[in-house]
Amino acid sequence: MSDSATPATPVTFPPAFLWGAATSAYQIEGAVREDGRTPSIWDTFSHTPGKTAGGETGDVANDHYHRYRDDVAMMADLNLNAYRFSVSWSRVQPTGRGPAVQRGLDFYRKLVDELLAKGIKPAVTLYHWDLPQELEDAGGWPERDTAYRFAEYAQIMGEALGDRVENWITLNEPWCSAFLGYASGVHAPGRTDPAAALKAAHHLNLAHGLGTKALRSVMPARNTVALSLNTSVVRPLSPGDPADVAAARKIDDLSGGIFHGPILHGAYPETLLEATSSLTDWSCIQDGDLDLIHQPLDALGLNYYTPTLVSAADPDAKGPRADGHGASEHSPWPATDDVAFHQSPGEQTEMGWSVDPTGLYDLIMRYNREAPGLPIYITENGAAYDDKPDADGKVHDPDRVAYLHGHLSEVRRAIADGADVRGYYLWSLMDNFEWAYGYDKRFGAVYVDYVTQQRIPKSSALWYARAAKTGTLPEPEGI
Repeated sequence: MSDSATPATPVTFPPAFLWGAATSAYQIEGAVREDGRTPSIWDTFSHTPGKTAGGETGDVANDHYHRYRDDVAMMADLNLNAYRFSVSWSRVQPTGRGPAVQRGLDFYRKLVDELLAKGIKPAVTLYHWDLPQELEDAGGWPERDTAYRFAEYAQIMGEALGDRVENWITLNEPWCSAFLGYASGVHAPGRTDPAAALKAAHHLNLAHGLGTKALRSVMPARNTVALSLNTSVVRPLSPGDPADVAAARKIDDLSGGIFHGPILHGAYPETLLEATSSLTDWSCIQDGDLDLIHQPLDALGLNYYTPTLVSAADPDAKGPRADGHGASEHSPWPATDDVAFHQSPGEQTEMGWSVDPTGLYDLIMRYNREAPGLPIYITENGAAYDDKPDADGKVHDPDRVAYLHGHLSEVRRAIADGADVRGYYLWSLMDNFEWAYGYDKRFGAVYVDYVTQQRIPKSSALWYARAAKTGTLPEPEGI
């Protein structure tokens, strides 16, 4: 069929489309003991021998706390019109309770002012995995009280920045917080209790609802509140096999339904409650919780990297769990011993994740159906590659350029097919501390020399700058 016989996908993005990049506090800020900041669970975890690659920590990271002005100037040079960053909870409320430390708040005030002065729209994420250690000592996310502490923190931040920041995100990837933190233990706080992980998931949902109410109680009505989910794009190995389809449903419930069920629809999936009944009776769900969680959203953030391929497990098969979420004897998928994970086909990034842009399209269209009329932002999408400067000090990363071109093409296709996607935040603005992988995995569009703290925009950053300036996708060059 000729091109003229099919509707063409628009070449340009909508004029108001946000071209952004994203980071998180513990991964870039450093200055972990300055101006009243106290340890978070990631400070404790990364300083525990054997928990991170090479024993590396975020103590210095990218030293963004001291270099934020230069980093914002770099964003402006790259034509970004939006920047998503997270707040270090223990920097503004060191114990997770009580009044804020103004020196901590002042950093974020100055950062926001710098962004606005450069014409860059800030998007604040309140929680990107760095729970104050004192709250973890009191039980962490498996304890209900943590959700109420989060609401108090949200109110503090809304009062401090709500006059200048319009876009807010309560939680980033609560799946990782609950299941990598409390079930498999590959993320902080490193616990391996699947029942506690399910409780943590509910209390993270409750924190989102309470935090949303708290933000709206102190902010102008024009401001938007969202959250960022990393729902897996789950595909059965054999779509015609009922057992594989059932396995995919189980993983989809645990990665997506456990969050979007109560948040978007006011109820947990019955299939989830039944599948996990051997671990919990879900008595942590108290009267009124679902109404609190089911707050109207102004937008939904979606994070996507790679699809998930599963089948019914072969009882005789042995070997590592190929789910892409780190090596642990403990699974981040409670009550799924009957599910096997498989490597998706195609090229792989340095994380071992398959490159499949169609998964991003599928994810967008899924939520276009799940929550019709709700604006969508891609709050994370990107890839890790083994980037190194060449003899001239330049960093060429054609694989990342191809990755971004492919995924943004799918975003554009989703918009053409009716999805209300209003912005894209590349992960990440610059190389940073990649959690348990330390500094080994580079996701940045900007290369960081961790010894000198020099920033070098890679080919992908320059390509993305052209896309942001023109609202179109330049052809990938040199690939």
